[in-house]
Amino acid sequence: MAETLVFSGTVEWSGENPGISLKQDPDGPFTTLASFFRVVLSPHGRGHALVLLQSPQEATPPPERANVCLTDNEPLARWLIADYVAHFGAWRGLPGLQGLQYRKLDSIETDGDAISRYGETVRAGDMTVALDWSGLGAPFCFAFGPAQSATGKHHMPSLFVGCETATVTVNGKRLPGAPIPREVAGQRISTAMLAFSETWIRA
Repeated sequence: MAETLVFSGTVEWSGENPGISLKQDPDGPFTTLASFFRVVLSPHGRGHALVLLQSPQEATPPPERANVCLTDNEPLARWLIADYVAHFGAWRGLPGLQGLQYRKLDSIETDGDAISRYGETVRAGDMTVALDWSGLGAPFCFAFGPAQSATGKHHMPSLFVGCETATVTVNGKRLPGAPIPREVAGQRISTAMLAFSETWIRA
């Protein structure tokens, strides 16, 4: 009989967290960052949040390049950003997180089969953001311990799907950059991936 794996600690949240991190120059800074959350369990209840940095290196960019969080549960979104997103590798220390504008999310539409492509379209007022992942690889499941997790404080079991290409489009305009290669849990993927069945457990 296989050994049962039980994580000690407190489950803080569980859900989905696909992301897209894009660069114009593979050796330069990230030019577009998007992290989408669909949370099914947390201390702040259920909810969705799209954290989008159109200007990662600027705390107060012009309105047409605003850094925003579109959400239907602002307390949840603020908690996720402070305790999790701010510790993600590509996001850590970025000025763009300092002046986030929080906007009420109106609707979300999911499309694709998560086998060849996947998409999330988020609408908030006059803003429509479309996230698209394509060229999807084989799904793989793993669990980071606290030493490997972004926060350094959590176990993180998750199911990832890497992708070859990804785009972020705002009101029909494609934002600059492309994903670059990276490695996660011994798998060669890119800086754009699907993260399903993700759970953060404080050790």
